[in-house]
Amino acid sequence: MSDDDREDRPEGEQPADRQPGQPGAQRGATFQGLANLRQAMAQTRPTATGPAAVPPTMAQIPEDVQPKRDVLGRSYATGKRKNAVARVWIKPGNGKIEVNGRDSPVYFARPVLRMMINQPFVVTDRLGQFDVWCTVNGGGLSGQAGAVRHGISKALTFYEPGLRPVLKHGGFLTRDSRVVERKKYGKAKARRSFQFSKR
Repeated sequence: MSDDDREDRPEGEQPADRQPGQPGAQRGATFQGLANLRQAMAQTRPTATGPAAVPPTMAQIPEDVQPKRDVLGRSYATGKRKNAVARVWIKPGNGKIEVNGRDSPVYFARPVLRMMINQPFVVTDRLGQFDVWCTVNGGGLSGQAGAVRHGISKALTFYEPGLRPVLKHGGFLTRDSRVVERKKYGKAKARRSFQFSKR
């Protein structure tokens, strides 16, 4: 076939001399089959309903699971990270977070720590809807912020059980089990040896 014949023929049209039994004849039908497959997949794919949408393979919360709230309408949970332990109470409010009797911007002066404790609210689209009161002790500021975030995440699942799949998928309910390794005798630290002197 000459180049002139190839240019004159519209794109996707089979040449007249090609028989249906030849290999190139099924190309158009294959593209149609792929288009139909894409349409079928698009119709069966669930639509996202906002930031709280979860993958379809995730287990759903049973409808008979009841919220855990005290007589004051608060939910309580304990969060842990490294050596820090946080006791957290949440209730509907305007987003105020109080840590050990001080506001969170005062207690957690570094912006990254304040961002960390707000992550559960951002993921569940509940930012500014809950007041948080917590006490935390042990460890340093980074570990304490992680403990508060863990406690807030657990308290949210107790207050509103429907949020559990989103928080679980984000990894907020998993207790990070990494802690400092203990020092061993005969070592300077957990694994560090004393300096060796040949003479």
